[in-house]
Amino acid sequence: MMTTFLDWYQALPPYLRAYWTIAIIVSVVFVVQMALTLIGLGDTDAGGDMGDLDTGGADFGDGNGDTMDTGGAIQLFTIRNTVNFLLGVGWGGVCLSGVIENRFLLAVAAILCGCVMVGAFIIMYKQLMKLESNGSYRIEESVGQVCEVYLRIPQKRSGSGKVQISFHGSVQELPAQTEGDAIPSGTKVRVTQIIDKALLIVEKV
Repeated sequence: MMTTFLDWYQALPPYLRAYWTIAIIVSVVFVVQMALTLIGLGDTDAGGDMGDLDTGGADFGDGNGDTMDTGGAIQLFTIRNTVNFLLGVGWGGVCLSGVIENRFLLAVAAILCGCVMVGAFIIMYKQLMKLESNGSYRIEESVGQVCEVYLRIPQKRSGSGKVQISFHGSVQELPAQTEGDAIPSGTKVRVTQIIDKALLIVEKV
């Protein structure tokens, strides 16, 4: 099967082979990137920091970049947008190669596809940011609430994990520590106090 694929790949015209190469490689990167985002490891690559942002009295976590690039200002030139652009260029060139015979026009069309892809993701991120801002809350309301550990919390305040806690129907991820033993992900905990209006102290329920 691999031989068949290589034979097919080698038989492609050089320009079309380039589009396929970009499409395949960037698609793999895109899937990995999305997977990391979904498990909470895809922080913003724009270096945005919300620590000094005035949110009208609402605290939005620990000031680190959030997943899906919604933690900071949307920027045009980021690694994530570069991947989106190349994804559009690669698959745009592949899909339109059977319709547009002129290589220059095909290249222009592929670049436009890349720009559309970037624009679509920026619009999506902005919508997510609006949803996030609509979920404003007062962190003081968390005291006494029962929530679930999202990222493992180390023992005796030796480090921070994260919990998922609901405020008026909006689920937030906030940093948390415990004064007892380590608490694994998925454990139900109760918030006992707040440190510096940003860090939750929790205990097992």
